[in-house]
Amino acid sequence: MENIYDIAIIGAGPAGLSASIYAGRYKLKNIVFGKQIGGTIADAHKVCNYPGVEDITGLELGTRMYEQAKKNGANISPESVVSVEREGDFFKLETDNKKEILAKTIILATGTKRNKLAVPGEDEYLGKGVSYCATCDAMFCKEKVVGVVGGSNAATMAATMLADIAKQVYIIYRGNELRGEPAWIDDVKSKKNVEIILNTVVTAIEGDGTVERVKLSKEFNGSQYLNVSALFIEIGTEPNADLPVKLGVELDEKQYIIVKDDQSTSIEGIWAAGDATTNSNKLQQVVTAVGEGAVAANSIYYYLKEDSSRH
Repeated sequence: MENIYDIAIIGAGPAGLSASIYAGRYKLKNIVFGKQIGGTIADAHKVCNYPGVEDITGLELGTRMYEQAKKNGANISPESVVSVEREGDFFKLETDNKKEILAKTIILATGTKRNKLAVPGEDEYLGKGVSYCATCDAMFCKEKVVGVVGGSNAATMAATMLADIAKQVYIIYRGNELRGEPAWIDDVKSKKNVEIILNTVVTAIEGDGTVERVKLSKEFNGSQYLNVSALFIEIGTEPNADLPVKLGVELDEKQYIIVKDDQSTSIEGIWAAGDATTNSNKLQQVVTAVGEGAVAANSIYYYLKEDSSRH
């Protein structure tokens, strides 16, 4: 049958695409499901720590992986998988477009989603000044005053990029010092138009049709309000756990998929790779995601080889 695959890969980020590239090299028929090619890395302004590639946009890196997977024979489908069921020796997958396929094995490369502030005005002003992607929306902030919420790499990267476009950038962070890679912290501190507001949280986002100000948990420069035209929310991620929960794979207390050294999960025939797993010490980087994807594909290759020898 045409719609039977050796591997169905759920997620089109670095982990899923890496798994597909390796599967293709092993001559395993595979399909990759995912609406965002490159996953969340596609939103990254710059990737400067991927070995062999000194400076590249996340979108370009994700696109290169996508093209390489296709050249190695991947069938890439821009859809979301909504259900997975056992059907004899196969898994039956159904997408949001009612497409159905059968697969001998599955790799969950479901990645993570961005955390929200959960404050008044956040949903109301989404796309009207509230953004979770500086790469996507920075160009709308030319010569404007903007805020960035967060204190880790995502926030410092966003602030660094915005500093080259906006008139003034405020980093608002609940901690008492920025954290993350020292290189990014040094970079943001070197920008003359970036001011860091520590030990403070945003409690509300306000405006008239678009974002005009944010309310702070304590006064800054004599006011509890900070006038900004845009607010970029960069406060980390959590795993996309809906499908893993439905499948019943074992998760840790934060809903990351528990995997063994070979990236296998608690359910036979299902592997997992990338930011959504407990492996790689939860270091959520492109380099660890592609490594886990490669390991998962390699493990499945030997699993299917042993399975065919048993039959």
